[in-house]
Amino acid sequence: MRAEWEPDELIGSWTLVTGDWKLIRNKSGATRLGFALLLKFYELEGRFPDGPQAVPLVAVDYVASLVKVDAGEFAKYRWTGRTIEYHRKQIREAFGTRPATEEDEDRWARWLAEEMCPTETSRRRLAEALRRRCRSEDVEPPTPGQVERVVGSGLSKFEVAFSEGVVGTLGSVVCGRLQDLLDRPHVLAELKSDPGPLGLDTLLAEIGKLATARSLGLSDGVFSGVSDRIVAAWRTRAMRMYPSDFEDSSEPVRYTLLATLCWTRQAELVDGLVGLLIDLIHRINARAERRVERELVGELTKVRGKRGIYVNMIEAAIERPDDTVREAVYPAVPGGVGTLKSLARELMATERAVSERIRYQLRGSYSHHYRRMLGPILAALEFKCNNTAYRPVMDAIDLLSRYAGVTATERYYAEPERVPIEGVVQWAWRDAVVDAESGRVERIPYELCVLIALREALRRREVYVQGAGRWRDPDKDLPGDFETNRDVHYAALSKPLDATEFIADLKSRLTAGLDRLNTGLVEGTTGGVKITTRKGKPWVSVPKLDKLPEPKNLTALKAEVQRRWGTIDLLDILKNTAFITDFPDLFTSVATREVLSKETLSKRLLLVLFALGTNMGIRQMSATGEHGHTEAELRHVRQTFITRENLRAAISGSTSTPTAGSAST
Repeated sequence: MRAEWEPDELIGSWTLVTGDWKLIRNKSGATRLGFALLLKFYELEGRFPDGPQAVPLVAVDYVASLVKVDAGEFAKYRWTGRTIEYHRKQIREAFGTRPATEEDEDRWARWLAEEMCPTETSRRRLAEALRRRCRSEDVEPPTPGQVERVVGSGLSKFEVAFSEGVVGTLGSVVCGRLQDLLDRPHVLAELKSDPGPLGLDTLLAEIGKLATARSLGLSDGVFSGVSDRIVAAWRTRAMRMYPSDFEDSSEPVRYTLLATLCWTRQAELVDGLVGLLIDLIHRINARAERRVERELVGELTKVRGKRGIYVNMIEAAIERPDDTVREAVYPAVPGGVGTLKSLARELMATERAVSERIRYQLRGSYSHHYRRMLGPILAALEFKCNNTAYRPVMDAIDLLSRYAGVTATERYYAEPERVPIEGVVQWAWRDAVVDAESGRVERIPYELCVLIALREALRRREVYVQGAGRWRDPDKDLPGDFETNRDVHYAALSKPLDATEFIADLKSRLTAGLDRLNTGLVEGTTGGVKITTRKGKPWVSVPKLDKLPEPKNLTALKAEVQRRWGTIDLLDILKNTAFITDFPDLFTSVATREVLSKETLSKRLLLVLFALGTNMGIRQMSATGEHGHTEAELRHVRQTFITRENLRAAISGSTSTPTAGSAST
């Protein structure tokens, strides 16, 4: 029970009513006050307090004022013996309740296993559900220790029933494959590991992981009808287990853990592959543009004295703003119209040359290195689309899949082949893709165009990936009753049902915003925002924002910390937190075994977490040299212990080992 109560809450919850006065009328002194507090506590909580410390002090003072007994008398009330037992009996009879029996506990455990555990993983919420069940049955809830035992029994019963059901669905063949996976611990460790740095090798390695997970033959119906929360709890448990931990489990539990791990990892690996593909395509483009930009820096210009000509043109335009171009600008340019035409031709030729060089660099890096990913990625991922506007992209992907096994020496697609161009190939690439003389389509530049179009379609969610989680069919993100209750969902989003009305409102808001920006730029009221040019391209310059005042609550928090403990090193706080909560124990290795001692591992973990959390970096942390751990040692801990699952478990603050039906929360 909470300790803090507002005055109106005390009056509403702890005031004695007519029936209460009848029960306490023949009592006096400490017995009178103690009985009154037990009575109201039982009414509020449905159970008796464990001791005097469980009763809020403000409630003691308030009830003491009602029964005309000094609050200090409550300390004399005895919590053992015949008196308190008689008081409890009176209160139970008044509320029509009874104590819980062993038969009740067994029945509740079965109820939890059958009704609650299939959808709930939190022990705390299961305990709350059990207490509500007790009150609905007019049964006094068991003690906290008994509640924990009943919840544990329910979870254990559910674990047995759930694992046996999953193993029955898997069959002996799939279970044998799972056992083979367990016999190859290095493969299991790779399957559990996070992807490496962005690159082609990482992409191919993730494709290999996905192939391993799919080779187990886990069907989509294995966990059909099972709550995602339950699957996630089993998966989290499996991610933190060593091969020896699997072997120590019973066969149904072992195979269920491996099945949930591999089944969920399939969607996670697909999501990772899509993300790697998107980032790699962006890297190819960005690197080509940077390389061409470096090549063009400092190139000599063809028009002599070009810089001076530009200066003369600008000065003439500023000095004579009301004159025509012919009167003001032409005389300022040596050579007049001829020189201006030469400058225009040079600028256009330079822009064309930049585009051609970028395409050349793209083609070179793709054909010599990144093209190796095309066949494996198309074989590993199944792209889908519900939008007819992106049908050309899907047709192009099908074309690339058919030609994935064709030798690279075939430069062009076969003449009878229908190659989608519209909606796939940008105008700037048409000349590089389609041969001007024969009209045939060249494979390498076309593949690049398809990948670029695919990247944009994936980012817009117009194209999705079968079996993915984040990149799945966007229609599945909608509520199941979206079509029938469209008006309700649109009202919750504050959006109109009419698409025309939505577009018109969006246009008006954008137009109003641009008008305000334009007016502000003219009048100089935009707070320093300027539109200039940078490297020949438009550039919006935004000044740095002013420093916001520090929140009052943060100031107060800092002052309180300073008052209590003075100046404390952040690393010392982390060490004390680890000492109190033992959260380093939640960081388990993704390797098959670990030889580091607990003390050494804890030190390195804290150093790595401090380096990552403060953005100091592992290299800088190792450079201090005061702790005696090398950069290689810290990076080993970073790679094998710092995972998404371990961080989530540590943040949750639970040091208990999660059961199959209970995630660390």
